[in-house]
Amino acid sequence: MTPIANGSAPESGVRPRRALTILLVKPKARLATIHALQRFQVLEPIELGYLAAMVPAGHQVAVLDLRFSRNPVSALQRRIRDLAPDIIGLTGYSHEGSIVKELAAHARAAAPKALIVVGGHHASVAAEDYNIPAIDLIVRGEGCLPFREIVEATARGEPAEGIEGVLGTGERFDPAALLAWPRFPDASELPIPRRDLWDHRLYTCAWVCEQGTPWATNFPATSMVRSSFGCRMKCTFCIVPQLCGGQHRPRPADQVAEEIGALPTDHVYFCDDENFIDADFAMELAEAIARRGIKKRYFAWTRATTVNRHPEVFKTWRQLGLDGAFLGFEFPTDEQLRRVKKGSTVADNANAHTALRSAGVAVHAAFMLMPELSREDFATLRGYVQAMPPAQCSITVCTPSPGTEDYKAMQSRIWVKNPHDLHDCMHPLTPTKLPLKEFCGLYARQLAEAGAKNPLRIQRRPIPISDMIRVAHATYRFQSAYRNLYRDYPRELWGT
Repeated sequence: MTPIANGSAPESGVRPRRALTILLVKPKARLATIHALQRFQVLEPIELGYLAAMVPAGHQVAVLDLRFSRNPVSALQRRIRDLAPDIIGLTGYSHEGSIVKELAAHARAAAPKALIVVGGHHASVAAEDYNIPAIDLIVRGEGCLPFREIVEATARGEPAEGIEGVLGTGERFDPAALLAWPRFPDASELPIPRRDLWDHRLYTCAWVCEQGTPWATNFPATSMVRSSFGCRMKCTFCIVPQLCGGQHRPRPADQVAEEIGALPTDHVYFCDDENFIDADFAMELAEAIARRGIKKRYFAWTRATTVNRHPEVFKTWRQLGLDGAFLGFEFPTDEQLRRVKKGSTVADNANAHTALRSAGVAVHAAFMLMPELSREDFATLRGYVQAMPPAQCSITVCTPSPGTEDYKAMQSRIWVKNPHDLHDCMHPLTPTKLPLKEFCGLYARQLAEAGAKNPLRIQRRPIPISDMIRVAHATYRFQSAYRNLYRDYPRELWGT
């Protein structure tokens, strides 16, 4: 049972007329590809922890993570019966959009008088998709401050209207508001997430490192931390430049260090868009952590150009406990990198890979497939991955986010009725050059071969038997999900 606790945010100056009960819900995805990934990594519902932290004192908040439910609809209905919530908040990515709408409809039936609010990535980039009767309010962009205002207005018995970044539905829906991206607040305004609302032991991550401890688990309990948001780069497939105006906004270093020091876990997964692009802030945060004597293990996202420009940052962070870093290699040729305005080259990627491993930091190398790849292109990628040094690899399909220039350019070629349902960055949204079934087979083969490059497999470090069983089962389900990915499309698109 998810615990309920009183909000800890300070009073706003307006005394609520009544105490509210608030239920915040994380959906369970529909796609087998997402379920396969979650066998390796299930991270905290930190976005809901942020919202809960902004709820004024005196109200009750509960978090329901449906990813652990066999029957999500029944779990939601039971929770609503138990709590009788006044506000129900739902979050979701684009591939979860239809699930969010379905849950909202069930929530409306179970709690007709509750205020139903949706937010998250899909609400920010495709708010019009949530303009349905079951939903009352749509929050775009950073939801902390708008959600606090929604709660305060509801507690006073007033309609939550005129709040920046919030859209009503039905007759109140304003399409003109979608022409401008929501304004993101100063990062210092972000609260410390409410982690007391879930069991941290449920959230684990397949941890990558260059030299692991014998018999230590591969799946440690892991907490998420956000030290900044935004990125200065202009990759054409990425929505971050639009959402954050091309800016990188760090939180106060001491605040982040205090949050890290108070975590109940030893492993920290940074969920920044780019952790180290501001070298001065990265060093300031490192000093704040070192000053407090905090001993944790870290995984962070960065760019090859950042590593090459500031190798001293990564040496410092390695001393603090940085085990792994995500690098967006994306493609094996410079021409492909130029097409998406990546701002780096194949040589940059190779140099960064070498620099990180030399410092003792394992690399997570992320690649993207284009739908128009030929058999020869797949062979080029296989050869590239086989020749590279050890790395944990992930491979996605380039499916630009709604709102990006790449998405606008491909919209006329989208070959499925509702692209949101397949927008997990693993399903091609436009026709593949190869028959779809063959494309998926080559995709699964590439993932299997890339798995052999993982530093943990190369080390042959002894691990607990339970981990061995989990890895074997997860790997089988992972490869099967990708090999059968074509089954998520209408049969006429499968090809021969």
